[in-house]
Amino acid sequence: MSTQQEPDNIFKSFSEIRFEDTISHQCGVTMNDSVEARAIAELMHSKPGIKVTYLPAMIRIDGEGKIEFKMNEISEVLGREMTPHLFEISTSTHYGRMVMIDDNTVVLFGNMEDAMAYE
Repeated sequence: MSTQQEPDNIFKSFSEIRFEDTISHQCGVTMNDSVEARAIAELMHSKPGIKVTYLPAMIRIDGEGKIEFKMNEISEVLGREMTPHLFEISTSTHYGRMVMIDDNTVVLFGNMEDAMAYE
């Protein structure tokens, strides 16, 4: 598994931050660095529009609009079964609306209205 840190990540110095009166449709997860987190990060790094940031003890996965996590894909990279419930345990925190679509799919929505279709 690759542990190379991406040079382009969501973290900026205070001098680079611009405060705007806008709505963000970003979403993401933070995971404690673990075998499971590295497998998830490796898989998600290959998907378009996803930023993976490796920190000393954590891994961040961020996206715009929505991020779809497929348990069968994660299981293949991990080498053992990943379920939506184990996935939620692997994530320390998330932002956006997390929805378990079915036994194979967990989606994070950055737009609350998109998530409401699954309520």
